[in-house]
Amino acid sequence: MSMQSLINGSKQFFNETGNIVKFSNRFFVVGTKPGSEFKELLVQCYLIGYKSLPLVGLTGFIMGLVLTMQLRPSLVIYGVESQLPAMVGIAIVREIGPVITALIFAGKIGSSIGAELGSMRVTEQIDAMEVSGINPYKYLVATRILSTTLMLPILSILADAISLFGAYIGVNINSVTSFSLFFTQVFQNLDFYDILPAVIKTFFFGFAIGVIGCYEGFNSKKGTKGVGRAANSAVVLSSVLVFVIDLLAVQLTDLMGFN
Repeated sequence: MSMQSLINGSKQFFNETGNIVKFSNRFFVVGTKPGSEFKELLVQCYLIGYKSLPLVGLTGFIMGLVLTMQLRPSLVIYGVESQLPAMVGIAIVREIGPVITALIFAGKIGSSIGAELGSMRVTEQIDAMEVSGINPYKYLVATRILSTTLMLPILSILADAISLFGAYIGVNINSVTSFSLFFTQVFQNLDFYDILPAVIKTFFFGFAIGVIGCYEGFNSKKGTKGVGRAANSAVVLSSVLVFVIDLLAVQLTDLMGFN
């Protein structure tokens, strides 16, 4: 790679990052103003949240089941099989549940938003809204970003619960543990500071996924090819951002003494 191509790539990266930051800042200016978009917000919460629940729930159940079955042999070797519920509960609630749910959410919702807004851009529907006096950012973008920000934490909590139930099924494949005993062991080893940071970071996951999906779709170009690129870029960038935010969240909670 030549120095010139490296410089050009760096310029493009920083330009794109600056445009995304400006796009997200616009949400706090436009999206927080009261308006008549509440009905659209409810529609998006239904489509983004409720419609994603079956996929998120299935993923969570399998995740809890597989994690339990994978951990059990190692714990048996060291004679600490009784700690399996506690270990699975902490792993799911603190890290695996929120991150996996966010990645599934990014794949399903990020691509959907990118493709939908991209199609509206290339077919000039967004331009038509601007001509007719409707603010397309407030109606199309702000409602979707707010919906993803609100719905992902709820989905993450539900995914954690379903995943813990899957873990309970996994424990009972090789032994017999009562429902009450399993969840007593799980919650006895969970602290308030295990749950709080995990929930808070899902708001940032949801916001990032919504911003990236809307940005890629809203600025889509080059016809139907651009729509596909917008959907693909929305998934890739939002997935990377999930890991970056998670890394920052772990460092921050460690500095604050939550870990």
